[in-house]
Amino acid sequence: MKHGLILSPVIGALWSLTIIVCLTILLAFSTGLPVRPIWLISILQGVAISYVALYVANVWLGLLISLAIVLGLSLLQPFGVPLDQRSLAQAVGVLVLAAGLFVPLRAMLHKLPAARLTRHQFEESIVRFLTGFGYVFFTAIVIVPFYVMVMTSIKGQQALMLNPLDFSIDWSKGWGLLRSYEELFMQFNFGSYLLTSFLVALATVAVTLAFSVPGAYAVARLRFKGQAVMSRSILLIYMVPMIVLALPIYVGFSMFGLRNSIFGLLLIYPVTTIPVALYMLQGYFRGLPGEVEEAGLMDGLSRLGVIWKITLPLSLPALASVSLYVFMIAWNEFLLAFMLLDDPSKFTLTRGVTMLNSSEVPRQHLMAGAVIATFPIMAIFLGLERFMTKGLTAGSVKG
Repeated sequence: MKHGLILSPVIGALWSLTIIVCLTILLAFSTGLPVRPIWLISILQGVAISYVALYVANVWLGLLISLAIVLGLSLLQPFGVPLDQRSLAQAVGVLVLAAGLFVPLRAMLHKLPAARLTRHQFEESIVRFLTGFGYVFFTAIVIVPFYVMVMTSIKGQQALMLNPLDFSIDWSKGWGLLRSYEELFMQFNFGSYLLTSFLVALATVAVTLAFSVPGAYAVARLRFKGQAVMSRSILLIYMVPMIVLALPIYVGFSMFGLRNSIFGLLLIYPVTTIPVALYMLQGYFRGLPGEVEEAGLMDGLSRLGVIWKITLPLSLPALASVSLYVFMIAWNEFLLAFMLLDDPSKFTLTRGVTMLNSSEVPRQHLMAGAVIATFPIMAIFLGLERFMTKGLTAGSVKG
């Protein structure tokens, strides 16, 4: 396979199968058409377009040739159905298919000679293919379920029963598409669930940081008996599954009157988040230059003053990442909320979504609740992801 004329069609065939599967799923969900991949034709398309990408330097010419190959080899049925069915959607799909084959293959096979390959050239082409495949595959497994969830939430009960796999949008309904969301807030009190989850998550972050910052600093900076053992045993709590602790927690909270209360959640949630926050922060604190803190002590600051005025300002990336991580844990927590909360007026969002999983509630309401629970935390994560990345990588190299 270490020859340009052999490796390029192999990569082309594999890439073509990847793209056709993704586009077929997308078209099937968005149009309701009975589209299907034609495996042999897809392989031939990938092989032919790989040679186009290898030998045609002009991008626009390569795209035109690729489009002609896609339409010609498939006999004007690249997705297994005639082009006159949902012609606009299929036309867009054909253009995306041609571009999605030619442009990535052109990058994967860049400077690949039509001769015997060196080890570097062979491995570089394989890595490019695997990188592209990884992007497409992991994007698909994230987007497709979310797309299905959103489309299900805006469809009517009759449409779902008529064709459960048709996730196309009937734009003629206008704002009626959002009827499920309106009913969740007006009839199922989801506004209260959102507010409760937000406040509980914020409080969990505050309590976690209040305990984990001094604890992580002590483990990272102070010298005391048992320091090494404590440092290594911080995450031992995660070796015990939460389901094992569920019954003792339920019994204990019932005995002390803490069940069915937000205060009870604020007692138990930090127990699940403080260990990981301690572990993340102690690694970062060890990476901070100790000379800066020693200078603060020499200037008359107390140890708490050093933490407040020197360590915390230098640790903002780590604090941001820990806060985001803890917030996501508290926001998405389900088992403890399901076990401890029975009063609908005190439900968190995950507990409220569970209430919709009933034969008496339309399926689109459950999907709408899942979207409401997912979208805010997704938006927060995407907006603050760079801080989380900095916080997780900072402190990995000392000095």
